[in-house]
Amino acid sequence: MEKMNLFLLPGLLNGASLFEQQADALANRVGITVADLTGSDSIAALAADALEQAPEGPFVLIGMSMGGYVALEIMRQAPKRVRALALLSTSAHPDTHEATAGREELIRLAKTDFPAVIEKLLARMAHPEHANTPEVGGMFQSMATGLGAEVFERQQRAIIGRADSRPTLAAIKCPTLIVCGRDDQVTPPEVHRELAARIPGARLEIIEECGHLVPLEQPEQVTELLRDWLGELAGTSQSKAAAPKAGTTAP
Repeated sequence: MEKMNLFLLPGLLNGASLFEQQADALANRVGITVADLTGSDSIAALAADALEQAPEGPFVLIGMSMGGYVALEIMRQAPKRVRALALLSTSAHPDTHEATAGREELIRLAKTDFPAVIEKLLARMAHPEHANTPEVGGMFQSMATGLGAEVFERQQRAIIGRADSRPTLAAIKCPTLIVCGRDDQVTPPEVHRELAARIPGARLEIIEECGHLVPLEQPEQVTELLRDWLGELAGTSQSKAAAPKAGTTAP
């Protein structure tokens, strides 16, 4: 496989551990960089923060959940940097009034009982069969506890204020993979079908027995999807490189 750089954008209260299994499995074939999305309170600013951390040259951009919101903003800020795009468990919609009210309630609760916030988030994000496992529930709790309530509030403010990305989806011209869990309560499959319908040539994969935290809940399936997709990207690039350039053939 051609050596490529993967730039991974984690979700709400997630760190690099979110993609640990995929990174370990793919590290011998691709460069791996995971962005820190904890320092700003708007999606536009988080995208700018991420671009400062990005590998040099074109990269394959992979965003999950909040990281997907940031990825779509990067597609507006610096589309020429992105060789290909993968969107996991995310949406192009702006926040609804109902969702914003729920986030504000959690922000208030986080000031006095952050562990309770983590439990509420996990119950909604993970498939019931995965929520109490060390690999999913334990990992999410560890990441969230390590980041803390102040990061949670900044990230929630960014999510609340995110733009409606639907009008700009048709402008995405790079190869795009969309992945979601069949049982995702946060961004259900119909949201991903809309993404796939609006992004030219996008490919949609729905993973069974899986909630919102796809890289943790079904790590082997996500890894295989990414490995196959990256192989296709490398093959396409090699085919282009092997093809004669326009104007070089004899008349």
